[in-house]
Amino acid sequence: MLRARAARRIAAAAAYGGGGVGLLGGAMLGVLITEVALARRVVGGAGGAPPHADGRYGSAFVHGLGREPLLLGVLGDSTAAGQGVHRPRQTPGALLASGLAAVAERPVELRNVALSGAQTYDLERQVTQILCDPERVPDVCVIMIGANDVTHRVPATRSVRLLTEAVRRLREAGCEVVVGTCPDLGTIEPVYQPLRWLARRLSRQLAAAQTIGVLSAGGRTVSLGDLLGPEFEANPRELFGPDNYHPSAEGYATAAMAVLPTLCATLGLWPEDEERPDAARREGILPLARAAAEAAAEGGTEVTARGRWALLKHRKRRRLPTGPEAAPNGERPAHTGKSPASQPGDRDPGRTCG
Repeated sequence: MLRARAARRIAAAAAYGGGGVGLLGGAMLGVLITEVALARRVVGGAGGAPPHADGRYGSAFVHGLGREPLLLGVLGDSTAAGQGVHRPRQTPGALLASGLAAVAERPVELRNVALSGAQTYDLERQVTQILCDPERVPDVCVIMIGANDVTHRVPATRSVRLLTEAVRRLREAGCEVVVGTCPDLGTIEPVYQPLRWLARRLSRQLAAAQTIGVLSAGGRTVSLGDLLGPEFEANPRELFGPDNYHPSAEGYATAAMAVLPTLCATLGLWPEDEERPDAARREGILPLARAAAEAAAEGGTEVTARGRWALLKHRKRRRLPTGPEAAPNGERPAHTGKSPASQPGDRDPGRTCG
């Protein structure tokens, strides 16, 4: 399998500090640059800063068993930050926090340090920020990263190495890690051929290599891949936002529903029978590179290390809460009409602890 071999080669080069793996010839690179320029004319602007969604979710469970809230950290790029929506409860971090609270029947405190436009090199700063208080290390972190590495032609080996180092730092601090791998950029409507084909190839290849690196560092992955692909083709105006690039609220909910089961399983909150492969759902234990390649080709697929092999799973998705637990402190944030950038408490990318 060509993608499996390429992913294994990239991950090996990343692990041993190798240079970039050449993927494009000079002529194809020239075509790519031209197509990128055309696509950027069609894709809209970012539309301001994403809404600030940090806070406590699942207030209905405060008086339950009296346990401390789970701490959920979110790191990554604009997708992790929730770029493209206007209400905190619509961001992927808020959706995951409310869903996790409902499954655990326990409050969840969300801290999101993701930054729009971030490439994988920014994860070092984000990990330092999320771990700045040794008394409040997150129970689990979700990372979504990779798209900007593809569009800015970051060598895949470097991208994978930096992601692997970030996951390893979080695991050494005692934090579980789930990584949503690079999405399939070939599903974006304003991207035309041959860029669409090339974007799909590069993003899927990076996603497969990310999976190998993340599992080697002790994390789990969920492929975002073409998760929105089939739904997008049927109704693109609902799943992609006004800029034609970032997901809409419905798109983020689709992605969050795919990540939530893995998030819960990482914390031991999913039924034990779900941890065994189900042949009827095309699950199984495969060589790591093959599992990574198959996951990259199908959105919503989880990959977990099993020694030198990997468990490939297609978990049943759980509907996300829509009640009071779906907003910080049990309250639905009112839309004030103000720009998200003007909301109090917005995070500052350069903020330090304190």
